[in-house]
Amino acid sequence: MAMDAKTIENLILEGIPGSTVRIEDLRGDGDHYAAYVTSPAFAGKNRVQQHQMVYAALKGKMGGELHALALQTSVPEDK
Repeated sequence: MAMDAKTIENLILEGIPGSTVRIEDLRGDGDHYAAYVTSPAFAGKNRVQQHQMVYAALKGKMGGELHALALQTSVPEDK
């Protein structure tokens, strides 16, 4: 069974508190998503480490309930 965008968003927000998350359904099929995650927790971490944090927040659902997820991570810009 596929995951919905809100579930993905909630898992990331729970796993990486203080983050900003936007989920986009790439094909409209509920199976291929893009996640845009901005978090102060990413500061000082390389892109691979940032992505690992997001995958950890998804609690092992990647590759099962969640078939495909394109990730874009960033640290918030200072204003």
